[in-house]
Amino acid sequence: MSKDYRVLLYYQYVTIEKPEQFTTEHLTFCRKIGLKGRILVATEGINGTISGTYEQTQLYMDTMHADKRFADIIFKIDEENISAFKKMHVRYRQELVTLSLEDDINPNELTGTYLEPEEFHKAILDENTIVIDARNNYEYDLGHFRGAVRPEIRTFRELPQWIRENKEKFMDKRIVTYCTGGIRCEKFSGWLLKEGFEDVGQLHGGIATYGKDPEVQGELWDGQMYVFDTRISVPINQKEHVIVGRDWFDGSPCERYVNCANPKCNRKILISEENEYKYLKGCSHECRIAPKNIYVKNNQLNQDEVSERLAAIGEKLPATAL
Repeated sequence: MSKDYRVLLYYQYVTIEKPEQFTTEHLTFCRKIGLKGRILVATEGINGTISGTYEQTQLYMDTMHADKRFADIIFKIDEENISAFKKMHVRYRQELVTLSLEDDINPNELTGTYLEPEEFHKAILDENTIVIDARNNYEYDLGHFRGAVRPEIRTFRELPQWIRENKEKFMDKRIVTYCTGGIRCEKFSGWLLKEGFEDVGQLHGGIATYGKDPEVQGELWDGQMYVFDTRISVPINQKEHVIVGRDWFDGSPCERYVNCANPKCNRKILISEENEYKYLKGCSHECRIAPKNIYVKNNQLNQDEVSERLAAIGEKLPATAL
């Protein structure tokens, strides 16, 4: 049975003249045809995830392909029962993916070798190949390729520094890297080459493409893939599902992501509904007693109720808190 909505994931590194004007016009177009989603526009190109009906998304793809700048865009398509977004945003940015390099990388001039899913599958099985996840740590924790290296980073811009700190571990190895849809790897793999790594490959089309390949069928992927929309996660491995996510508090298998209830922290944590209740949706004691804890506010908990829950986990509510 076909589903009512589609989600499109795509990007294109191509020069966009007057990107701020393009941003305004593109937002008007997307709203006119009824799409919802998030699109970033920069001088260097476009990167988006949008959701709509079959007719809406098909019109969008046809319109983009009719523009010579975007004629080669590859759209990754998921079918869904509901829209994956609540609003439509098109925003101008200095970079499509933020690396903040002094000397930026142009993927159209320098990038790693593209590996199709079957080639990447073989690379994972090669003991002489290092597989580096180019995503943030919370994305890795929900799901990743078996044996992949987990960088200790919370944002993409931290990745170059992390690599430099661990360079001697990887310098003489064959490196292959991957990300959600491929856009981060375009720049990251080029940066690796610029840093002196000689044999660098990237998963063409990212995890999203790998999961749909009829040959590999997502094999060697464990967990789920984190996505930046209301779905939060999507399955990849069509052959088996191995849960790798672990609850922030007790380490039990978990694939439920929430943001820490302290707005100043906002850390993404894997947590069961039971532990969310127990720990007031706070990743630490400081976050649980934060004056603006939104879990406490939204559930209209008074100080006695908060104190009772804290006492149950061996913590106290300071007299100045809340």
